[in-house]
This record gives sequence, structure tokens and C-alpha cells, in this order.
Amino acid sequence: MSETVKIIFITKGEKKEFNVPVGTTVLEAAHNNDIDLEGACEGSLACSTCHVILDKGFYEMLKEPSEDEEDMLDLAFGLTPTSRLGCQIIMTKELDGLTLTVPEETRNISINQ
Repeated sequence: MSETVKIIFITKGEKKEFNVPVGTTVLEAAHNNDIDLEGACEGSLACSTCHVILDKGFYEMLKEPSEDEEDMLDLAFGLTPTSRLGCQIIMTKELDGLTLTVPEETRNISINQ
């Protein structure tokens, strides 16, 4: 059996805790547990709909966001100093107990060429 870690989503003021396998992205954890986190581009770094707000302590444990992630975060609604994209956060043993807030609103911008 694979190792699991705890993730805590705060959504619409409610706290929901789940155990997820190490290596799962926050976006996958949300989808696998019926958390309303859109992820319109399915984790391909082409939107900001999986924007989440991390507790400061956990935010500081993550690697810096890539330039591509920063570009997408610039489009996120309600951006905060501890905002990240859920598709870019991979659960590790160090992130056990990760607590994050799912913003009430997202901005899905699609550009038609």
C-alpha cells in the first residue's frame, strides 16, 4: 500500500480533511474527493482555475513557483501572497497536514485564436 499524507481543504468556510497518496497533486486530491476546484486546463498550466491559498508555513516549504505558474497566477481572481496553483503542488511527506483555502470565485479566461 502506498504512503498517504493528510490534506485539509477549507472551502465555503468548511474544513474537509482527506488522506491522499504521496505524489498526488492538490488538484488531483480535490477532484478525487469532490472538492470544487475547477482545473479547467487539467493541470497543463494554461489557466488559473485551480488557484488555492496556502497557510504561510506550508507556502514557505514549497519551491518557488515557475515563471509559467507565476504568469497564470497573475490571472487568478483574489490573488494573495500565499497563492499557488493546485496542479503544481505535489503532496510529499513534508507537506503532511497541508492546509489550504479554495477561493470562492475563480476567473476562467479562455482565449480563442
